[in-house]
Amino acid sequence: MKIAIAADHAGFPLKSVLVEDLKATGHDVIDLGTHDTTPPIDYPDIATAACHAVRSGKADRAIILCGSGVGVTVVANKFPNIRAGLCHDHYSAHQGVEHDDMNVLCMGARILGQEPAREIAHAFITARYTAEERHARRLNKVKAIEAKYTKQ
Repeated sequence: MKIAIAADHAGFPLKSVLVEDLKATGHDVIDLGTHDTTPPIDYPDIATAACHAVRSGKADRAIILCGSGVGVTVVANKFPNIRAGLCHDHYSAHQGVEHDDMNVLCMGARILGQEPAREIAHAFITARYTAEERHARRLNKVKAIEAKYTKQ
């Protein structure tokens, strides 16, 4: 799987760990930066880069990190066809993909420790959308809302 990953200065140390994990498990990783902890690297910029990678098809999914995870989640969900979820536990990470077809995982690097973040990223990457009738029905409603409020 092609995974785009991006972080602001607060998320850089955790991003480095996740990049190595993803590569070690055979994923094609697109590291969109940042590449150090020097501020300011603004979260809207890194979230935009990751969402463009998914929307363009360069990446299948993305992982975005900032201090709390909230900022990158807000930005990511402004993009059509992006379904970003802020996850700080294993269940939400896989359930978000299985039920809601989440394609962007957002995490707070100042919230999570290294091991929980690794577990959450793994759960996100290995999960698959089930397309069960109830999930598809709900996802179609989400897409209809998006279409209604997105300028074509």
